[in-house]
Amino acid sequence: MQVTPLIWIITIAVTIAFFVYEFFAHVRKPHEPTIGESARWSAFYIGLALLFGVGIGVVSGWTYGGEYFAGYLTEKALSIDNLFVFLLVMSAFAVPKAYQQKVLMIGIVIALILRGGFIAVGATLIENLSWIFYLFGALLLFLAWRQAFGNHESNPADGRFMRFVRRVLPVSDEYERDRFTVVKNGSRFATPMLLTVIAIGFIDLIFAVDSIPAIYGLTSEAYIVFTANAFALMGLRQLFFLIGGLLERLVYLAQGLAVILAFIGVKLVFHALHVNELPFINGGEPVLWVPEIPIWFSLLFIAATIAVATVASLVKSSRTAAAVTPSEEASQHPRG
Repeated sequence: MQVTPLIWIITIAVTIAFFVYEFFAHVRKPHEPTIGESARWSAFYIGLALLFGVGIGVVSGWTYGGEYFAGYLTEKALSIDNLFVFLLVMSAFAVPKAYQQKVLMIGIVIALILRGGFIAVGATLIENLSWIFYLFGALLLFLAWRQAFGNHESNPADGRFMRFVRRVLPVSDEYERDRFTVVKNGSRFATPMLLTVIAIGFIDLIFAVDSIPAIYGLTSEAYIVFTANAFALMGLRQLFFLIGGLLERLVYLAQGLAVILAFIGVKLVFHALHVNELPFINGGEPVLWVPEIPIWFSLLFIAATIAVATVASLVKSSRTAAAVTPSEEASQHPRG
């Protein structure tokens, strides 16, 4: 895939322009977005991402187009998992609804910057160290296990990192509109708003470790990695307000992501065996047959896994709600 420096510059400039527009048009004035506003902008960004993928397929070939769509689906699913943690953070810090847009916007920009750095490092490693695919594959398999069986109920606002931040920074207990610091009795204090942003930035760093090896398991093109990440993050703020109530119903999202990460981890190991030519010894005769998983299969597998996890989650949540409701009614209207 031929990507000139000019295309990179234009792509990065347009990405920055979208976020600048988002800030001045929607975030600068604190307010809680309506469902209609969130739905319209979410649909716009998703449509734009799909149109861009079609453009890649038409211009560069559908192998690259398939890699982009597989990467976009994976990054979007991981981003929705981010949203669930963001929701926990903002609930823990009791961020007022009107200020949540600003927190999300800053968190998304931090995520894009961190992922950009990881993308550049990943591209350099892949170009110079073919064995790095083994490391990425092993990392994804470990992350898949942690995603499936780890503790997702811990309070991200009360972890060791945030306790350290509270020891270092003098903190005010009250919000001062959407300000990050406030002066009291001649001393400057950090507000809970700043603590929330720090917590989300730290979480973004952790999620970038999941995100970048995962998409490099689907494509080795840094441009596809960057654009898939950028489009997955665009519109994430609106999606938060659109599906905020739905996030808690996606009870099998973690398991679905674990399956996707494990699949990409295995794919990376298979790819590493081919790149390093380890299956071929004894005069070039293959003694171990290891398939290269085609991108069309990866795309279908990821899409199917997301669909199954979503449907299963909604069915589970509906059954749980139906089972709880009669007992609640009985407690409110006891027989006697």
